[in-house]
Amino acid sequence: MSKIAVFGSGSWASALAFVLACNNHDIKMYTRHKEVENEINIDHTNKKYLHDFILPSNISASTSLKEVINDCDYLLISIPSKEIDSLSGIKKYINSNPLVVNATKGFDPKSGLGIHYKEEEILKDIKIKGIVSLIGPTFASEVIKKQYTCITSVSENKKNNKIVQELFSNSFFRVYTNNDLIGCEISAGMKNIIAIASGICKGLGFENNTRAALITRGLSEIIRYGIYHKAKLKTFFSLACIGDLYLTCSSDESRNFQAGYQIGIDDSSTNLLKNNNKTIEGIEAVKIIVNNIKNTDISLPITESVYQILFENKKPSAVLQNLMKRDLKGE
Repeated sequence: MSKIAVFGSGSWASALAFVLACNNHDIKMYTRHKEVENEINIDHTNKKYLHDFILPSNISASTSLKEVINDCDYLLISIPSKEIDSLSGIKKYINSNPLVVNATKGFDPKSGLGIHYKEEEILKDIKIKGIVSLIGPTFASEVIKKQYTCITSVSENKKNNKIVQELFSNSFFRVYTNNDLIGCEISAGMKNIIAIASGICKGLGFENNTRAALITRGLSEIIRYGIYHKAKLKTFFSLACIGDLYLTCSSDESRNFQAGYQIGIDDSSTNLLKNNNKTIEGIEAVKIIVNNIKNTDISLPITESVYQILFENKKPSAVLQNLMKRDLKGE
């Protein structure tokens, strides 16, 4: 049995903690909120994210970083990408050379690459065994129901990938390995942008033909951006890319899809941006990607269209029509 520290207490952090608890590990989750600590420890629930689901007794929580992280074998990170700099605050408590498991998806604003690289930069001056990312088509709400789920452990270290594969795998949660970190992380971040676009199409009243075209052309953009950054072509036909892309673009369960749907219904992003209090990773991702391609010849028309809708106050119906009127070309 391993001691596993979880930095985060949201839906995905809780679902992964559940998987690890099912594998008989000792899980301690960090939360900033005393009421969440008490709820998890006393009622064994996390109702804000998991409703009435009962967490196993080998999951506990604390508002003390030192208590959570001290002497851990593994450190699981599952927080919004915009909060990734908060990792700096935990470094002084890491004293046991743990293997870090990253479950945060997003991009480093500086490099335009996945958040894994930002974590490496933050943690580079402390002793850890490495960082492995978990990437793939998953909804927390289905994982806790023990719906059969496949995901990928990803890093450039094959040995660490295998360790994480074995740590998480069980009868309902199957983990594959992949060492194309750049390709997997770009896929994980960019699919959120395409999911917003897919939701917009649905909100505007467009149906299956439109969504099929959107997902296919969106995949082309992910490949284009990934190949530019030296990703492997085969990665884009894996769980980390096409699997995750299909899931987030096709389900109301996806926050990014839901955000896009609201924008489409309103034919404007104003209401969504003014009133949203959820983590919509695609909003931050599209800013980073569009900024990253400014001085390149990479063509990402769907990505740029989502940016125009979100940050240039363009009307979604007009932007979509402009996409359809672009110069004709071959695939």
